[in-house]
Amino acid sequence: MTTLLHISDTHFGTEQPPVVEALAALAAQLSPDLLVLSGDITQRARLAQFAAARRFVDRLALPFVSIPGNHDLTVLNPLARLLAPYIGYRRAFGDELEPVHESAGLLVQCVKTTRWWRHIEGEVSAAQVERVAARLRGARAEQLRVVVVHQPVHVEGEAEARHLLRGCDAALAHWAEAGADVVLGGHIHLPHVVELTPAGAHGARIVVAQAGTALSSRVRRGAPNSVNVIRHDTASAVRCAIERWDFIGERGEFQRIDSRTFGLQRH
Repeated sequence: MTTLLHISDTHFGTEQPPVVEALAALAAQLSPDLLVLSGDITQRARLAQFAAARRFVDRLALPFVSIPGNHDLTVLNPLARLLAPYIGYRRAFGDELEPVHESAGLLVQCVKTTRWWRHIEGEVSAAQVERVAARLRGARAEQLRVVVVHQPVHVEGEAEARHLLRGCDAALAHWAEAGADVVLGGHIHLPHVVELTPAGAHGARIVVAQAGTALSSRVRRGAPNSVNVIRHDTASAVRCAIERWDFIGERGEFQRIDSRTFGLQRH
């Protein structure tokens, strides 16, 4: 069994200490094979916020991949945003903005969807779509194939449509056809999981799993702090389960409140 812990929108600078402790306890309990941070790691891209985030990740002592979100780009210095928009992120998490993790049961490809010239909206280019698809086509049958973005490729309700990743329709179609199993995202602090058959994917299915805010006080619409846990049965390599774990304030811990199992397409 391969286990992946997906956290997003930690927004260090607005983190809540009881939730931080509860998430550290959950990570120790699950001992996942990989930690995925899908952006908005900080609130204002300040060096102190990045340092706090990195201390937290180091405390968990897990292999991890991460991508920057729009909150992780320099905002207070216009010249720095133009010339070195990811300087704080790079200092804390390294120069690789689209890391890849590969193991016997897992292929995780991160995609940088932020752009220095955009304030909130995200974008994925045709070159990025093809680069990810090429790697997916080379995956082994036993690997769970995961793509990580920041802005969502699917939302629930028209009110959130403005947050959709630009280019997401073509991306979903190409990635589904290339064999992607799951796309992980964040940004809107509203968790949901859905299985789609994208237009143009010739019947190929793909699962989209959005995470809520893991640690921040900036919860939305009553959705509590939450994270996703993805479990892949590497023995059969034909299914995975996606679990939603919510922080329960009165108990001071994360609890699993939902689990859905999906069949994987293998040829």
